[in-house]
Amino acid sequence: MADKFKNKTAIVTGAGQGIGLEICRQLAAQGAHVILNDIEVSLAEDAARLIQKENGSCIAYPGDCSDVEFIQNMVNEAVRLFGSLDIAIANAGITLFGDFLDYNQEDFYKVMHVNLGGSFFLAQLSSRQMKEQGAGGRILFMSSVTGHQAHKNLAAYGMTKAALEMLAKNLVVEVSPYHITVNAIAPGATATERTKSDPEYENTWSRITPIGKSASVQDIAHAALFLVSPEAGHITGQALVIDGGWTSVSPSPY
Repeated sequence: MADKFKNKTAIVTGAGQGIGLEICRQLAAQGAHVILNDIEVSLAEDAARLIQKENGSCIAYPGDCSDVEFIQNMVNEAVRLFGSLDIAIANAGITLFGDFLDYNQEDFYKVMHVNLGGSFFLAQLSSRQMKEQGAGGRILFMSSVTGHQAHKNLAAYGMTKAALEMLAKNLVVEVSPYHITVNAIAPGATATERTKSDPEYENTWSRITPIGKSASVQDIAHAALFLVSPEAGHITGQALVIDGGWTSVSPSPY
């Protein structure tokens, strides 16, 4: 278990805290070299130091992961430092709430640029590197239950998450010949630093989630690691919902 990802190199975007950080921690604990990205320099550096203190191999690579040139530089750095790129996890995303009738163009295109553009081009540039290496690879997108069920004030965000699942499916016909798998995970309500700022969050989601509680970041990371592991080599084009059963019944938190 401890060396399941030994000699594998992974890029994880938006990983300064929350789900992304926990994915990095678990990958590093199982032997991976991790390139940890976050747009906030201090978050990325603090997160990488935490993993290093836990004896994991991790470097911070702060910057804007929706910028194609930056993504290419990050891929190049992974290969320069560790010799290959084997896993790419497009975890970065932004949520800009707003009523559909009043949603402004600036917010709309910002959500599209980060959630879709950043994910698309991380997958593209990582796939090129994996093809060149000739040893296959794993790509994982971060979707959401809002890509499956309507959620008030999240029309733009929800459409990006549904689109990422379709992208995972479509890329099967593009990258399978190079032994690259592409999947998505769709978390439901998850306790993170951001959600903990809402004192009612856990009570609300515990009440409306069939399993009786929101997810932990560990719950989501376990699923992510499975889909990028050797055991998931025959799984591609799929989206795994991790929501304690919420999408089966879908009561509104409002």
